[in-house]
Amino acid sequence: MKTLGYYNGKYGELEEMSIPMNDRVCWFGDGVYDAGPSRNYKIFAIDEHIDRFFNSAGLLDIEMPVTKEELKELLQEMVNKMDTGNLFVYYQVTRGTGVRDHAYTKGPGNLWIMLKPAEISDGIEPIKLITVEDTRFLHCNIKTLNLIPSCVATEKAKKAGCQEAVFYRDGGRVTECAHSNVHIIKDGKLVTAPTDNLILPGIARAHLIRMCKKLGVPVSETPYTLKELFEAEEVLVTSSSNLCLHACEIDGKPVGGKNPELLEKIRSALLGEFYEATPEE
Repeated sequence: MKTLGYYNGKYGELEEMSIPMNDRVCWFGDGVYDAGPSRNYKIFAIDEHIDRFFNSAGLLDIEMPVTKEELKELLQEMVNKMDTGNLFVYYQVTRGTGVRDHAYTKGPGNLWIMLKPAEISDGIEPIKLITVEDTRFLHCNIKTLNLIPSCVATEKAKKAGCQEAVFYRDGGRVTECAHSNVHIIKDGKLVTAPTDNLILPGIARAHLIRMCKKLGVPVSETPYTLKELFEAEEVLVTSSSNLCLHACEIDGKPVGGKNPELLEKIRSALLGEFYEATPEE
């Protein structure tokens, strides 16, 4: 199959799938999601993603309709049905189905899965960014379906000819991107925002931190500012869809390019980890 969808036990090509109007996602966006890449029919970092998925659901009191192991087996079963093993593997759970009411719908949630072909960028070509004030709510650590600010910021970036938008809060604190985490290299050290309630604890972010420590690169999980972002030796952008990108421009101003050897060392190590974990059989 070229694409594949799943909804509470029903399978089909994405354009053939439908959902009940009373699924709470329609009224409230009431749910959480997670996603990651597959290569050669092997889902990368699947246990880390599923753990975060269940944590997000737990923080919103959503009852999961499957166990972690059942979800893992279902995702792999669906990946195996695809024409290609290089995929974007997406899954979400909504609170349930019921006539619109702000009070929670009782019972297990509705499980959705979406698979579509996708490739991971090698991160060699730099990207361009814009900055956008972060007006989102204070639960950014939960991977909810409420993504309107991120969609608006992404569209602004697209219209500006850029690939991502960097969010900042009052005082100029950089938080994350519209759909990625953002980090800087400063004085040969990786500086990344702490995992408080203002950012999503990215899986690719965690792999970046672990890899830097393995390579002997110091890591500081502390807040940093727009000024530091523009003055950084390098600006890194990470996500499960693109493991290690770097920026050459923000708001039309050149950035980075001051420590290319360290950047390449980190980029090649992260891509190597991904390729090693998803070999061709």
